[in-house]
Amino acid sequence: METFFRNKQGLYLLIFFCLLGTMCMSIHYSVPEEKKSGSLVANVLKDLKLGIGDFSARRAQLVSKSTKQYFHLDTHSGNLFINDKIDREALCGKTEPCLLLSQIVLDNPLEVYSVELQIQDVNDNSPKFSKTEFELEIPENVPINTRFPLESAQDEDLGENSIQNYTLSPNEHFWLDVQRNKDGRENVDLVLERPLDREKEPHFGLTLTAVDGGMPQRTGTVQININVLDINDNSPEFIHSEYIVSLKENSPRDTLVCKVEARDLDFGSNAQISYSFHRMHEKIYNLFHLNEITGEISVLGEMDYEKETSYDMNIKATDGGGLSGHCKVLVEIEDVNDNAPEVSVISLANIIREDSPLDKVVAIFSITDQDSGDNGKAVCSMEINLPFVLKVTVNNYYQLVIQSPLDREKVPEYNITITAIDRGSPRLTSTKMIDVHISDVNDNPPVFQKPFYEMQIQENNIPGMLIGSVHAVDLDMEQNAKVTYSLLPGKVGDGPVTSYVSISSETGNVYALRSLDYEHIKDFQVTVRVTDGGSPPLSSEVLIQISVTDENDNAPFFLYPLQNSTTTCNELMPKSGEAGYLVTKVVAVDGDSGQNSWLSYELLKATDPGLFSIGAQNGEVKTRRPLNERDTNKQRLVILVRDNGLPPQSSTVTLNILLVDGFSDPYLKTVDVSQQEHEEDETLTVYLVICLAAVSLVFLVCIIAFVIIKIYKKGSRETFIPAPPPFPPTRPEFPENCSDSQSGSLSRTYHYDVCLTGGSLSSEFRFLRPLIPVFSVGDPNIPVHHRASSGSQDIMQQVDNKESKEQVR
Repeated sequence: METFFRNKQGLYLLIFFCLLGTMCMSIHYSVPEEKKSGSLVANVLKDLKLGIGDFSARRAQLVSKSTKQYFHLDTHSGNLFINDKIDREALCGKTEPCLLLSQIVLDNPLEVYSVELQIQDVNDNSPKFSKTEFELEIPENVPINTRFPLESAQDEDLGENSIQNYTLSPNEHFWLDVQRNKDGRENVDLVLERPLDREKEPHFGLTLTAVDGGMPQRTGTVQININVLDINDNSPEFIHSEYIVSLKENSPRDTLVCKVEARDLDFGSNAQISYSFHRMHEKIYNLFHLNEITGEISVLGEMDYEKETSYDMNIKATDGGGLSGHCKVLVEIEDVNDNAPEVSVISLANIIREDSPLDKVVAIFSITDQDSGDNGKAVCSMEINLPFVLKVTVNNYYQLVIQSPLDREKVPEYNITITAIDRGSPRLTSTKMIDVHISDVNDNPPVFQKPFYEMQIQENNIPGMLIGSVHAVDLDMEQNAKVTYSLLPGKVGDGPVTSYVSISSETGNVYALRSLDYEHIKDFQVTVRVTDGGSPPLSSEVLIQISVTDENDNAPFFLYPLQNSTTTCNELMPKSGEAGYLVTKVVAVDGDSGQNSWLSYELLKATDPGLFSIGAQNGEVKTRRPLNERDTNKQRLVILVRDNGLPPQSSTVTLNILLVDGFSDPYLKTVDVSQQEHEEDETLTVYLVICLAAVSLVFLVCIIAFVIIKIYKKGSRETFIPAPPPFPPTRPEFPENCSDSQSGSLSRTYHYDVCLTGGSLSSEFRFLRPLIPVFSVGDPNIPVHHRASSGSQDIMQQVDNKESKEQVR
């Protein structure tokens, strides 16, 4: 009855909250216990007369009043399913009806619907006795129709599924009488039908069977062992027929609950009393311990006010003669604040945009406390200095809403701690962590790391060469932070900037598209734009100054005398010139810049190296000493100019200086000298033809001799005739020396180096000796290499004599 009134009070409280303004509707369903998980209970949408998409759009939540979630609501279809197997006996015990209360909470607007689910009993429990055997000791003088109370069986089921009947195994002395009390309990008594005679039958073994009314029918049995005793005419009697005590929940084990005491007027063994629980539920044996000798009741298990508020116990005192007395013990459990309040999140939007409006609901949660009175009243709070605030609704639900603007770039995530504290003593608290992630919007343009970039590249670069790199950073994230680089239109000289450089759209690397020339373009500017991937996209621009550095890629060029002129430059100088006389000035330029254009002059070759000098910096050609009669009339100078680059580059020019007595007939002197040069060239040509013909003839004779010897040796081996004595090689008769009308001889087996100097000093030849050795004709007592060396010296001496004669002439 107390459970009924409590449920009724909860129903009135729910109706009171519904009248406060929030729409409230109650629906009822019945579900058999032990039904499989996932079984369909009903479609809530039909009963609430809502649309199919209402639950999803309004973020419907099923909130259970119990700590365990037995049901699951499909927000798409509106079907209510069994989430976990339900045991009615564990959930409600003997309470009828067994109800599970839940609420369906909808957002926008907030509506609460009450759902009552009645758990129907099924015959899933068999009758069960607390013991497998009952021991009875009955005096033999017990009169007929004496009743012996037996412990009834317990069946967790209700109604027709509970115990309906008891049966006793057939015997001659006892029969079974079953009576039902006003409170619904059954009293099972064993009634003596015929007198007992211990001398004839001292022991009886009976079987008691309890039968329920379920389908299929279930039974439970217990063995009754009856011992017939001698006469004991006094039964134990308790001092108090009923004991009422209070006990705090969570009392430690072995805490004394109370002590019962019974007295027996008999003597000896008939006065020795033992205490025991009588007709008690199995849970009493798990929660309390009764000392069978002293009658002290102590705590054995855990007392929990939230599970059970009181316990009734029947205590039996039995003396040594088998007689017994009974009393009742009522233990009332006192509540203590042992349950902290719990925070249950009903709805949570853990990802919100940083541009979300104020007062947007982020989360909805509730606070529950299983304690009673002030111990079960709780308040909720959160940390300060956050852009969120708590609001309480009329149904004691809490809403977490935005109270100030959000900025993901400053704080990308909030870990909000919700604290619930009750009003008990001592106060208990609990916390719930809510993670809220701020999603990005494109509100930050990309920014370059530098306001201005300077890059350098050396001229004559390879096309596609990396010049440098630019980098921009976007404070946004993901697609909003993905940057793309591009070149803005512009001009470099007369062409577009895109024909000179390009930029990687992903990395920002700047590449040269063509080979650059410092002499044409020394520097230019490029404007780069970076754009993010947001919608709408944001961009920034930066200016790049690209400088082309010089490379030593231009050789010095003679302006005077002109380097590429087809005519020889002749300078006239009087023979009367003294030392330091300025003959001429050589002028050269370099297209490079810096140290690559620093030039220095050097006299590379000269007919008389000791006669002239050149200024290393100014290119002035001067005489070192006065001229004399032995100096050649035509002096040939080869002048080299070198720059200061790495590596250095150089150019040469030939300068002819004609020594004259005066400046009246310079032209005639020049013509005579040219004719003299022509005659000397023809003479040298004749020498060359003769030498080449001689060398070719010697080579051909050697080849023929070598072939003849090889054929002769091969023929001798094929005839199997012993070889004759070694035949001395016949040296072919060649003239020892090849000579002409003006020079000595030169052996063909060695190279010679002849410098033929005509009037212009313009022809130089070098001959290489043949690579195939030949046989020389001469004195056999003289070594070949000696004769060759002598011939080479003779021809060199003759060439030198010829040159001396020509210079004197």
